[in-house]
Amino acid sequence: MRNEQDQARQGRVISLVIAGVALAWIALTALGSALEWSQRTRLLFDLLALVGFAMAVWMIYGLWRDRQKNKD
Repeated sequence: MRNEQDQARQGRVISLVIAGVALAWIALTALGSALEWSQRTRLLFDLLALVGFAMAVWMIYGLWRDRQKNKD
């Protein structure tokens, strides 16, 4: 039972990571447009968002593996 609670908490953390990265990416894109940042600076924030989403995918994979171990 405790392990299921940990997995549920980890799922909530993953969802918050995805939402946080998405909101930060949208905000920084809008801010960059308003402040006329260079394309290089905007690219940096796009790449950071990509890294954040990749990290979330890695976390989802880890959660999936944990759940597969518990099925046995």
